Amino acid sequence: MNTVAALLGIFTMVVQLVIWIIIVQVVISWLVAFNVINTGNQFVRSLLTGLDRLTEPMLRPIRRVLPDLGGIDLSPMVLILGLILIQRLVPALVFDIMAG
Repeated sequence: MNTVAALLGIFTMVVQLVIWIIIVQVVISWLVAFNVINTGNQFVRSLLTGLDRLTEPMLRPIRRVLPDLGGIDLSPMVLILGLILIQRLVPALVFDIMAG
């Protein structure tokens, strides 16, 4: 039981880390769009590239399904809501299976 609880704790932390990575990527993309951060800076460019490589595989399938809203990208919000749902559903299902 302790092992399952520990694994669920790690799972929850990893999902929370992914959510924060998505939030950071969205905020940085807004800062670039409003010319607050210059992409000519090597650190900013490498940070954007790294975050894009981490998040794009998760966001691409959602972008294919969502309708085109012009300049508004709702896929990060949909992904975060889905991750929160998974983060709450998986431990509940595991504990329910173990109790039953």
